[in-house]
Amino acid sequence: MRYGFVIDQRTCIGCHACTVACKTEHQVPVGQFRTWVKYVDSGEWPSSTRAFGVMRCNHCRDAPCVAICPTKALFKRRDGIVDFDSESCIGCKSCMQACPYDALYIDEDTHTAAKCNFCAHRVDDGLEPACVVVCPTHSIWAGDLDDPTSAVSGLVAAHHTEVRSPEQGTGPNVFYLGAERAVLDPLLAPVDGSYLWADPDPQRLAVAPDLLAGALDLTRTTLNTAHARPWGWRVTTYLWTKGVGAGALLVASGVLLAGVPPVGVLQWVAPAVAVAATAATGVLLVWDLKRPDRFLYIFTRPNPSSWLFWGAVCLAGHSAVAGSWLAAGLAQAAGLIDGTFLSGILRVLRWAAIPTGGAAAGYTAFLFRQAEGRDLWQSPVLLAHLLVQAVQGGSGVLLALSALTGGEPRSTRALASTFVAASAANGACLVAEYGRPHHSRQASTAARMVTRGRYRKLFWAGAVGVGGLAAALALPATRRRSVARAAIGGLLGQVSLLAYESVFVRAGQDVPLS
Repeated sequence: MRYGFVIDQRTCIGCHACTVACKTEHQVPVGQFRTWVKYVDSGEWPSSTRAFGVMRCNHCRDAPCVAICPTKALFKRRDGIVDFDSESCIGCKSCMQACPYDALYIDEDTHTAAKCNFCAHRVDDGLEPACVVVCPTHSIWAGDLDDPTSAVSGLVAAHHTEVRSPEQGTGPNVFYLGAERAVLDPLLAPVDGSYLWADPDPQRLAVAPDLLAGALDLTRTTLNTAHARPWGWRVTTYLWTKGVGAGALLVASGVLLAGVPPVGVLQWVAPAVAVAATAATGVLLVWDLKRPDRFLYIFTRPNPSSWLFWGAVCLAGHSAVAGSWLAAGLAQAAGLIDGTFLSGILRVLRWAAIPTGGAAAGYTAFLFRQAEGRDLWQSPVLLAHLLVQAVQGGSGVLLALSALTGGEPRSTRALASTFVAASAANGACLVAEYGRPHHSRQASTAARMVTRGRYRKLFWAGAVGVGGLAAALALPATRRRSVARAAIGGLLGQVSLLAYESVFVRAGQDVPLS
């Protein structure tokens, strides 16, 4: 059994009856929608035309929202309906990033995720969804697509149908008859100034100039819903703090393995940075939840397919190693253990810090890969880039602290060399990311926003320019010269990383999905 919809846009009159019925049936808050009607106008008056599109959850066969949800709040029923349990939702918004159709939103009343659930309660009682019942032109059909005798199965078999974003490979179960291409593809019809009866949301207006290059001539969206970015500055900052926390211990482990003695920043400053930055990461992640009171559900109701859950495990493991390292360093500083005993402990912890630090730094690449609605984040370079950024961030902070406190010269030199090398590798990753053809129009559009569009100044001046200056300031310290400048370089490296994370997180979410 596989329930799905067929929407006949040839007969749809854009009356919004489906929207009203849905909002009434599910008590959807004002300004939020599980089902909505999009208008696209083409041509010039008096020869202009208007096309409609009924938008909603696609109840995908391979639903990315179900895979990414860390608490199993989203789940797929045996009949193919993708439903949700608001009692398990923590409001992490990852499902909104995974959905290629803009179908999910955070309910203003419950602060949990919601969407079209095929009126599952009605289906269980043998009734049709509310939108099907109320449609005056019978443009919405619902039924079992696997039943060859059902009306929906017959419509799909007898007519040419289309789905939204087929390139995503999610297997959508909402099929359109006679829908205009510009209705189904949001990149072809950006908003142009105003909607018919409302003002477009600021996000769509701000992004529209970057979409005009790929749009169809004289084709514009004239009515749609608001879709703000789910993730903001907290996620941007989390990427930086997580990288610094993981990188500090990775770099310290590498320096120790190179034969530098465990003194100065390597003794307790590096693990202190790791503990503090990782703790800040946890605070930011919980703070960004719409239901922070439920954050422990990640561990008590885990979804093993979600990289949000595994990310929490990675951060916990890294924190345990960093905390043990810090405790040993402080114990030696307090005279509770001698240097020989500390060296023995660190010989074990430096090896443990490499896999746990690498996991803490790199798991976000797998999490972002599950965010299938954001094609820029599907980059094959991302895992390597995150690891390089972690080394750059961690070595930059440790370099600044070592230089400012008159640290052991061998440590400072090793940290400067690591920082400069990581900065160069970061530049190579940027070239690999933005100097190549991208795998989809959505990813290409987002990349163009970064390098030539609305984020070009922050990218070139902040991420590239400041990053290059930081490496140049630190370079003399690799030969034990200009150590004070190296401290400035290490700090400027953090500025460049934050600038890039801001660009990367925002641009990935700026391409419209509906």
